[in-house]
Amino acid sequence: MANSEEITLKPLAAVDGQPAFDEAWQAEVLAIADTLVQNGMFSAGAWSDALGAALEKAAADDAVDNQETYNRCALHALETLVAEHSDIDQRAMQGKREDWEQAYMSTPHGQPVNLKSD
Repeated sequence: MANSEEITLKPLAAVDGQPAFDEAWQAEVLAIADTLVQNGMFSAGAWSDALGAALEKAAADDAVDNQETYNRCALHALETLVAEHSDIDQRAMQGKREDWEQAYMSTPHGQPVNLKSD
């Protein structure tokens, strides 16, 4: 920034009367990406490139242009960058996703989801 004014960020406003995110994971993807950029795992440019590539692929695949597609692309971009810049690979992430799905599908409504550790 050219001057030293402090920027105050406000919560994301609703769009057309709708919440900015349909589910918590959607906000978490962007928060995790920002945290990883701030901590130097990958650059903001790498994040932008990965997200752009995911969105271009979705468009080429004739995906519907909506928030769900954007959020899925953001998740894919994040997973790709984490796999490229850490010891965690796509297979491990897929396995963990399946573990979470099994855990929440078997958890009674209103109860906390517990993911068993190996």
